[in-house]
Amino acid sequence: MTPADIKKTAETKMAKSIEAFKNELHKIRTGRAHPGLLDQVQVEYYGSMVPISQVANVSLLDARTISVQPWEKGLGAKIEKAIRESDLGLNPSAQGDLLRVPMPALTEERRKELTKVVRHAGEEAKIAVRSVRREANEHLKKLLKDKAVSEDDERRAQDEVQRLTDGTIAQIDKLVQGKEAEVMAV
Repeated sequence: MTPADIKKTAETKMAKSIEAFKNELHKIRTGRAHPGLLDQVQVEYYGSMVPISQVANVSLLDARTISVQPWEKGLGAKIEKAIRESDLGLNPSAQGDLLRVPMPALTEERRKELTKVVRHAGEEAKIAVRSVRREANEHLKKLLKDKAVSEDDERRAQDEVQRLTDGTIAQIDKLVQGKEAEVMAV
């Protein structure tokens, strides 16, 4: 493995960390409704747990209401129960086959809690990125120990990995600030 391969691997892993963090941010709700909010809610379907989006049509009725249209008659009650029991704090109401999920307005206290959740998720993403950096540096040190690269090349590669890490962490900070502003907006 060359220093370029190690850097490329680290870059790929850091990009995956950013994507995972973005997915985590999508789960944190703001005052607006969006269908992706229910992606993590699982419902029992013929003995196995599946996401709601695999057993129902999830769409928006308006800016503050999500509609869930089950594909089978008997699933409405199970989906309603699954949404109620999720930690999203949502209270769906059934209207025939259609479930309406209104988004309650966020209180100031709840907004502050959500910003803490966002910061925590950001810190977890940074830890993942730093772990990738440590791993890459260990590989570079091993190459130096095995005399596969010179000290200068190893140092240069470590500096490149550090620049990559700094850029990725700055990107995470930017995402955290954007989400915090979104959550705090009334």
